Amino acid sequence: MRQKRPKDRVYAEPRASVGRFCFDPAVARVFEDMIERSVPGYATTLEMISVLAARYVAPGSRCYDLGCSLGAASLALQRGIRVPGCTIIAIDDSPAMLARARRRLPTTGGQTPIELRQGDIRDTPVNDASMVVLNFTLQFISPAERPALLGRIHAGLRPGGVLLLSEKIRFREPDRERLMTELHHAFKRANGYNELEIGQKRQALEEVLVPETLEVHRARLAAAGFRRVEPWFQCFNFASLVAFR
Repeated sequence: MRQKRPKDRVYAEPRASVGRFCFDPAVARVFEDMIERSVPGYATTLEMISVLAARYVAPGSRCYDLGCSLGAASLALQRGIRVPGCTIIAIDDSPAMLARARRRLPTTGGQTPIELRQGDIRDTPVNDASMVVLNFTLQFISPAERPALLGRIHAGLRPGGVLLLSEKIRFREPDRERLMTELHHAFKRANGYNELEIGQKRQALEEVLVPETLEVHRARLAAAGFRRVEPWFQCFNFASLVAFR
């Protein structure tokens, strides 16, 4: 019987000072609940990772899950891969997240192996890859450092390889930005978060999670060398793109 998932109450009590959000043990413990109740369409992005893996992962290649957190995208890759000789390399810089990921991920059991590594994705080499996943990860990297990371990913992909990029986004038009933010907060309320939790977490994420417009993402991917970029999903202020090498 599956153990009951811990509920996210990280920001449920008033704080005199709200510090910067980080992936510490308290967040790692409830992260599965936190992301599913906070990110509309999260489950859909995981399903699409499996669909893309079935179509684009090449035999004998590597797949990368950059900013793997608890390994959900790695498992989605593993479910989708249909060809032999592949390895999934899952990287995160949070020891707390990786410790929980190691307990969650199965042994290989004949499936594509998942290799967990602790490290900074800004310094991680990408080699001989047919698929790379940045599932709500790039948003935590400084905008100034994003072009170099995407350029390294492009260089490490095989011809015909793909990058899946999911992000929180913002909008140029103030009215549209305000509407999508309000709808996102309504989504969180519908999932049981109260105003205190929403407000304190938003404050904690300021200058930690830096969203950009879809136009900026598409232009940066093109500048990195990707020949085609297709937005395939959007729900409120969350979106996902597929970029083709």
